[in-house]
Amino acid sequence: MRNILLISLLFAGMSFSMLSCDDEETYAEQKAREAKQINAFIADHDIDVISMEKFLRDTVTLNPDENPESNRNEYVLFPDNGVYMQIVRRGDGHNILSGENWLNARYLELYIATGDTMTMNLLNTTADVFHVTRTGDSYSSSFVSGVMSTVYGTTVPNSWIMSLPFITPGFYNGESSAKVRIISPHNEGTQKAAQNVYPVFYEISISTAKCQ
Repeated sequence: MRNILLISLLFAGMSFSMLSCDDEETYAEQKAREAKQINAFIADHDIDVISMEKFLRDTVTLNPDENPESNRNEYVLFPDNGVYMQIVRRGDGHNILSGENWLNARYLELYIATGDTMTMNLLNTTADVFHVTRTGDSYSSSFVSGVMSTVYGTTVPNSWIMSLPFITPGFYNGESSAKVRIISPHNEGTQKAAQNVYPVFYEISISTAKCQ
């Protein structure tokens, strides 16, 4: 709990700083700044952007983590909302089932403008838990417990939900879990990101969980 409170206080200070710097910007100027930050992040991390058309042929994003011999670091761009996603590994399980599902998440959230860590639970004794309901091809989700729910509330960022059709998480963490990396613009992130117009980077390991 102490770690969560420290993260919350640090993030609150960061949020105040962003607001005080940006309170005279128009929304158009904020979006232009965000686009520059995302483009700089892509360039700095040697990211190879692939189209949705190419991705859907085999739903594979090449990356050095899964294939050390690969010289490509591919992220697919979702053109409708500006999310970039890399599937590092799908997981050693099954697709998210129709009906109710309980998932664990180990994650890292970076502030793209500076590369600073905003929140994470990698050092916590427990993972974040979120509940997913799948109806056909539609997914809805909410956080049940963990750092994300403490800092941001129960709403799961849409950029997280977008990864669910493409992964097959197994039970417990480790190699059986799915792992994705996401560049999330403000409109597909948390409520704080949406309000303050800033992009974030997520690295998330997702595994299946039993209802506690």
